[in-house]
Amino acid sequence: MLFQEKNQPPRRRAEDLLSRLTLLEKVGQVNQRLYGFAVYARHGESLELTQEFRDEVERYGGLGLLYGLYRADPWSQKDFETGLHGQWVKRAYNQVQRHVVEHSRFGVPALMSSECPHGHQALDGYLLPVNLALGAAASPELTREAFRICGRQLKELGVDYALISMLDVLRDPRWGRCEECYSEDPYLAASLAKSAVTGCQEAGVPVVAKHFCAQGEGTGGVNASAARIGERELREIHLPPMKAAVEAGVHGVMAAYNEIDGVYCHANPWLLQKVLREEMGFSGLVMADGTAIDRLDGLTGDPAASGALALRSGVDASLWDRGFSHLEEAVNRGLVSEERLDQAVLRVLEMKFAQGLFEHPYLDEEPPKRYTYQDFPQSLELARQSPVLLKNEGLLPLRGAGQKIALIGPAGDDVYGMLGDYTPPQREGACVTLREGLRQVLGQELPFAQGCSFCGPEDGGIAQAEALARESGLVILALGGSSSRFSGARFDINGAAVMDGPVQMDCGEGVDVSTLRLPGCQEALARAVFAAGKPVVTVVVAGRPYAIPEIVERSQAVLYAFYPGPRGGLALAELLAGRYSPSGRLPASLPRSAGQLPCYYNPKASYQPAHYSDLPDGALYPFGFGLSYTSFEVADVEFPAPVSRQALKEGRRVQVRFTLKNTGSMDAYAVPQLYIHDVQASTVRRVRELKAFEKVFLRAGEAKACALSLGWDELALYGAAMECTVEPGGFQLFLCEGGREYAEGLLEVAAP
Repeated sequence: MLFQEKNQPPRRRAEDLLSRLTLLEKVGQVNQRLYGFAVYARHGESLELTQEFRDEVERYGGLGLLYGLYRADPWSQKDFETGLHGQWVKRAYNQVQRHVVEHSRFGVPALMSSECPHGHQALDGYLLPVNLALGAAASPELTREAFRICGRQLKELGVDYALISMLDVLRDPRWGRCEECYSEDPYLAASLAKSAVTGCQEAGVPVVAKHFCAQGEGTGGVNASAARIGERELREIHLPPMKAAVEAGVHGVMAAYNEIDGVYCHANPWLLQKVLREEMGFSGLVMADGTAIDRLDGLTGDPAASGALALRSGVDASLWDRGFSHLEEAVNRGLVSEERLDQAVLRVLEMKFAQGLFEHPYLDEEPPKRYTYQDFPQSLELARQSPVLLKNEGLLPLRGAGQKIALIGPAGDDVYGMLGDYTPPQREGACVTLREGLRQVLGQELPFAQGCSFCGPEDGGIAQAEALARESGLVILALGGSSSRFSGARFDINGAAVMDGPVQMDCGEGVDVSTLRLPGCQEALARAVFAAGKPVVTVVVAGRPYAIPEIVERSQAVLYAFYPGPRGGLALAELLAGRYSPSGRLPASLPRSAGQLPCYYNPKASYQPAHYSDLPDGALYPFGFGLSYTSFEVADVEFPAPVSRQALKEGRRVQVRFTLKNTGSMDAYAVPQLYIHDVQASTVRRVRELKAFEKVFLRAGEAKACALSLGWDELALYGAAMECTVEPGGFQLFLCEGGREYAEGLLEVAAP
């Protein structure tokens, strides 16, 4: 049989195998109904496959895809006692895969998909800072290296699809999943999406980019809510990360829960076929989000009709839903054609052949390699480069010996408060909290008082914290939020947190908020510490932008870190002590109040944004802001000469050239950024749009010649008829660094 000939191309082998499958076997190949972490039970030294798994394989004569075999967290109820690590990892994979192969007429293996939003969500998984932190680090190359490490670990464990958050653009900081976004800016988000795809796939693991599309544009910051936007906003803000992922060769994409202008993403052929496949040229697999197809029952009233609607619209594989399990019925009822089902099955089978599963369905059972942070320092380096210095009245870096320093606050010594959502259980000592990091860096154990929990009521700890502050010469006040699922949360059927009790979470999937104030009684704690009258360095560790005007005003220094990962406490301590200079730049604006939303830096120029009679204008700190321990100078700026539309269309790029110098006494990174404003356009343009940036390392006193370039894509707009084009006229150019504007120029684009 041709599909057994390993020298044949994967597509031909897949087509031959497809022709031999029954309708029910085809349906089985596009189903990913099972929770992978629930297909086994570990009892001491033994692993047992569950009856539910055996029944599923029997029903379909095989299995198409299996999600989350390695997933470990409170939702999956897998930990180091019940989950897969060490000798059990590959043993479980082989046991599952062997059962699938041996119960398939043609020996068809299953594809394995696994969560990797900021590292592998598995026991001993290599973890990174969350996406917002990567956006703050603004280093595409370091991001690529870090995801290459993640991909190597996934590859060793037999993972065929890495599910990676990268497509959501943060437009409302009340949304609990802010941490999964790279930025509020589409250009920065697209740059890092491309890096994540490239790095992971260079290691041999195909990526499923999620979520498509506009999930960050939810109504009122509520998860999975309606994106009430038109096509132009969709194209300008939310499609660029997907376009970048496709250009990087991404193999898969996950549809988003939300609807856009009344049409669910899972039931949107315009989005999934016309835009994604025809316009962008995507040829891979479209995967559903968890139970999302069943949400279409509200439109159809019928699981079979829901499955058919999603399949017709462009979804190829399911996730935990009933709808796709009814596709045999849907085809027989004429709700969807078998030809469309064949297209989806072909994509699944082709990936199985491309991954070499038919020739090598099993893993060697040597214990997997431990990916330590000592051997692979990319996670630590991202943690060093991502915190943003918002304010410094000469208090940082810490002077060192002789200072009587106290550490106060709930973010001072909490492991899971450093890690973010989608985090597996951690071994004792695997992570470094701020308290431990300061001990390592300063060589002393600082007096510590938690003061209060992240989200709970006052329990008497504030008085103790205030007393400690009064006894000290300087206070490091560690505030913020937590996405930790390890504090008693309950979970919905798709794994989102259900907030119906005293849980120490204020961020994460399912944890949306109506206010952007610090949670619990942290503001009361801060006021008590400030009342002690001692200098205060506030460190905020968070999964979202908070509104913290009082904290900023009353602190002498403020360092803001989006969950910096397992080595985050060490990185923060190194920055506070001056071993490194802060180089993070805000990936999202910090508003003054939730009532000021939306507060992103790039609104349309048709109105005065963030303007209220009871608040100062503008964000508390805008996108791109960030201070350093050194100073930079920009000189010899050369803006480009006029260029024609035709030259741009033919691939010509123009450059803004300049010299960047570190004029201070400390080695540091700078992040020069180039913004544009189209001043002669047929549609309303944004006040500013980031179109180029670079992360540049400069030693003290060093100067480098730099250039940032613009081309057709950067200067294009969507005109009145929604055509993507560059219009003749003037473009204002703004060269900035750290929130400071260094130079302004004009680029003339001539017709034709």
